[in-house]
Amino acid sequence: MMENNNMEWIAMSDKAIVAQIGAFIKEQRLQNNKTQSQIAEEAGVNRSTLSQIENGEAISMLSLIQIMRVLGILHLFETFKVTHEVSPLELAKMDQQKRQRASTKNNDDTSKSDW
Repeated sequence: MMENNNMEWIAMSDKAIVAQIGAFIKEQRLQNNKTQSQIAEEAGVNRSTLSQIENGEAISMLSLIQIMRVLGILHLFETFKVTHEVSPLELAKMDQQKRQRASTKNNDDTSKSDW
């Protein structure tokens, strides 16, 4: 089911994606029961900027982040988080490097060879 959602986004034009984001922002604003002016003021952007995104026009990424912060939806950016995943090959190499046995230090000089 997730793949179908991805296919929808892939098939959309850039303009259509911007329009979809704008519709989402508008819906979130209305769910928060706030006017464009209220959100714009809290976000530190012009009301016209908020109006632009809600009408499917492109705005700067910085403005979008400011608006999303005010709407409490920054968690949506979690998808962009970069994490380092260990590949199975790396995991196997790390496992081979693990110590397999404990050894005791032998500080007795008499057991050393003179060779």
